[in-house]
Amino acid sequence: MIYCGIDWAERHHDVALVDDGGELLAKRRIADDATGYKLLLDLLAEYGDTEDAPIPVAIETSRGLLVAVLRQGTRQVFAINPMAAARYRDRYSVSRKKSDPGDALVLANILRTDMHAHRPLPKDTDLARAIAVLARAQQDATWNRQQTSNQLRSLLREYYPSALDAFAIWQNGLCRPEARELLRLAPTPTRAAQLSRPQIQAALKRAGRKRNIETDRGQPDPPGLPG
Repeated sequence: MIYCGIDWAERHHDVALVDDGGELLAKRRIADDATGYKLLLDLLAEYGDTEDAPIPVAIETSRGLLVAVLRQGTRQVFAINPMAAARYRDRYSVSRKKSDPGDALVLANILRTDMHAHRPLPKDTDLARAIAVLARAQQDATWNRQQTSNQLRSLLREYYPSALDAFAIWQNGLCRPEARELLRLAPTPTRAAQLSRPQIQAALKRAGRKRNIETDRGQPDPPGLPG
C-alpha cells in the first residue's frame, strides 16, 4: 500500500509518497499549474496508481483545482485539518519548525497510521461543486459582514456612541438595513439631533421596514435619534 501526502501552498506543492513501513519512496515539488498537476499524476502512476487501486491522498485543504484533479475517478482524498496535522508533526520531529517537504511526509504518514480515523471527501458531482461554491460564498460574505460590523462598532464607540445605543434595541443592529439607512441619513451626532420623527419613519420604510414603524411595541425611542 502506498500513501501520498501533499503540503499545499499558493504557488507550489510538496509531495511525499511512503509505503506501509513508513519508508519515503519519493518526494517532489510541483508548481500550481497544469504542468505540475500532470507531474503529480505521472508520479502516482509510477508507483502503481490505477483506477481500480488509486493511491489515497492527504492534503490540508478541501478545495482548489489541485483537489478537483485528485478527486477525479475513485481516489480517496482526505482533507486533514492543519491543527490536527500540527499535532502529528511532533511524532516525526523534535523541532516544531514548519517544513513544507516535512509536512508532506507527515500527511502521508497520517494516512499510513490513522486513515481509519479520518473521513475522505465525498464523491464529487457538478451539483456538489455548485453547492460548495455557494456555501463558501455565503460563509465569506458572513465573515466579511461581521468584520466590517466590528470595525464600524469600534469607530462609533469613539465618535458616535449614541448610535450604538440607538441600534442596540435590534439584534445584530449594525448589520441591519435600518441601521445603514439611519447612518446614511444622520452620519454625525449633530445631524441625528436634527432628525424629526417623520424623517426617522421614512428612513425605516426605505430600509424595508413594514411593521412597527411608529413604535417598537413599547420599546423606547432610539437615544440620539429623537422624534
